[in-house]
Amino acid sequence: MDSRKTPTVEIFSDGACSGNPGPGGWGAVLRYGSTEREISGAEEATTNNRMELAAVINALKSLKRPCRVAIYTDSQYVQKGMTQWLAGWKAKDFRIKGGEFRPNHDLWRELDVLSGRHRIAWHWVRGHSGHAENERADRLARQALLARSADQSPDGESPLAKGSR
Repeated sequence: MDSRKTPTVEIFSDGACSGNPGPGGWGAVLRYGSTEREISGAEEATTNNRMELAAVINALKSLKRPCRVAIYTDSQYVQKGMTQWLAGWKAKDFRIKGGEFRPNHDLWRELDVLSGRHRIAWHWVRGHSGHAENERADRLARQALLARSADQSPDGESPLAKGSR
């Protein structure tokens, strides 16, 4: 990767869950120079850690070419997972004692592949401490969670036709 021609992108990500497990949402703010983009999504039954991972995964998926990326997350699970724990998990094929797969191994594998396309610096920021972009990502995650919850009827079925949203 020629760093002189490689764009630098900042990603600010967050996940939220109502109950853990429960319905969840994720949000990310992507910044390239003066251009910003907000993305978000939600799932019916998930965990906070899965939403934290989903935010980063979806942000990286939205990049069109290899980049230098600075990722800011308030999740030590994500930051330490990628900087300290991943190599050991991969060496054990993401398995824990007893042969079971590590929780969220599917997302960790996906994040590992996606991160291999970029030069990434992982940064942890304290959540809910006034970090403007982290607060924006948190709002996006919570809005996605609330929108998903509002779309669900009491029987758990969406009142919207498939593909209408």
